[in-house]
Amino acid sequence: MTTAPPTTDLSADEARRIVLRAQGFLGTPDRRAGVRGVLRHLGAVQLDTISVLARSHELIPYARLGAVGRKSVEAAYWTTSPLGASPDRPHAFEYWSHAACILPIEEWPHFAFRRRAYRSRPHWNHQLPDGTYDQVIKQLRTEGPLTATELGGAKKTSEWWDWSGTKVAVERALMYGEVVCVERRGWKRVYDLAERAVPADLLHDELDDAECLRRLVRLAGQALGVGTRADIADYHRLKGDQVDAVIADSGLVPVTVEGWGKPAWADPAALETAPRGRHRTTLLSPFDSLIWERARTERIFGFTHRLEAYVPKPKRVHGYFAMPVLAGGRLVGRVDPAREGGTLVARQVTVDGPKAVPAVAQALVEAASWVDCTDIRVERVDSPDLREPLVKALADL
Repeated sequence: MTTAPPTTDLSADEARRIVLRAQGFLGTPDRRAGVRGVLRHLGAVQLDTISVLARSHELIPYARLGAVGRKSVEAAYWTTSPLGASPDRPHAFEYWSHAACILPIEEWPHFAFRRRAYRSRPHWNHQLPDGTYDQVIKQLRTEGPLTATELGGAKKTSEWWDWSGTKVAVERALMYGEVVCVERRGWKRVYDLAERAVPADLLHDELDDAECLRRLVRLAGQALGVGTRADIADYHRLKGDQVDAVIADSGLVPVTVEGWGKPAWADPAALETAPRGRHRTTLLSPFDSLIWERARTERIFGFTHRLEAYVPKPKRVHGYFAMPVLAGGRLVGRVDPAREGGTLVARQVTVDGPKAVPAVAQALVEAASWVDCTDIRVERVDSPDLREPLVKALADL
C-alpha cells in the first residue's frame, strides 16, 4: 500500500478532542434527531445480552443525549415510519458489523461483501437437518415475521449453545441476507424475509466488494474522527488488507498524531474546525464505540478497559460490568453497578483522585434517575479514603 504524506500534524490532545466530538460527547447533541440520529452518526450500535442498568443499545444514546425515555429508544430503532407515510420503511436492521449491531437501514447494500463471504465460505459449528432451511423460508413466507420460538423453537436443551435446527437455519439465512431482523420483541429477534422487509431501493447486492469497503472505511473514519489502520478496521471488523485496498480512495486523509507511533487517517470534515463545546459527564457501556478497541482506548485516554463479565469472579479486578466514567473529555473512573429495587448499588468504584469525585457522583445520580432508582448505595471504593467524599458528594446532589 502506498500512503500519501500526512497533511496535518495533530497533538495527542487535539486528536482526543476530535474523537470525542466524532463520537458525540463534545458539543451540543442533536436532540431533534434523537436516537436515530445517534445511530446514523455512529453507523453502528452494538447489541449485547447483559442488562445491569439497561442493555447496551439503550446505554449508547443515553450516554450522548442524557435521560432519553427507554421505551422511546426501542421505538426509535425498531418502529417503521408512521402508518400512512410513504414509504413505510424500517429505520434499522441487525447484522454482523463490529459484533451483532443495529445498523441504519440505508447501509444494507454496503454489507453485500459480507453476505457474499458468508454464502461462499460457510463455516458452521451446528448441524443443519436436511430440508430445515427451506422449511424456515417457506414458513416465513406464509406466516410473516416470526421469532425463532414461533418458528419452532430456538434451543434443543437449556444450554445456550445448543441451537435447534430451526434456529441454525434462520441464523444462516440471516447471515446470507435471505432473512433480515428489523425488530426485536422482548429481546428476541423477529425474522422476516429480506425481500419483504428491506425497502426495494436498498434490496440488492449490486455493489462490488471495493465499493462496500470504501463506504465502511469512510463511515468508520467519520465515526472515529481520527484513527489508525487497526482502529478503522476494527470498527466494522474488516481485515487490515481490506482497509489497505480502499483507504486511499475513501475520502479520509492521512495525518500524524503525537505519540501514536503509527500512521493515522482522519475525516477531513473533523479537521475543518477545532472541537469546542460542552463535555458530557456520563457512565459508559463497556460496549460503547468510544472504547470498543482496547489499544485505542489506552492510546487516547491512558485508560485500560476490559469487560470482566466473562472473567471468573475471583479474578475480576474492577467488577462484573464496570462502566467507565467520562467527564471533561477524560476517563476518570469506573463503576460496577447493580440494581436492588429502587436502589442503584455501586458495588465497586474506582476514582482517579479527589478531583474526579464530583464527576463520578454526578454520573451516578443521573444514571440512577434514568433507571428510576431513588437511592444510591456505595459499597466498595478502591481508594478507601475517597469513599466518604464520594458519599458526601452524592448526598449534596
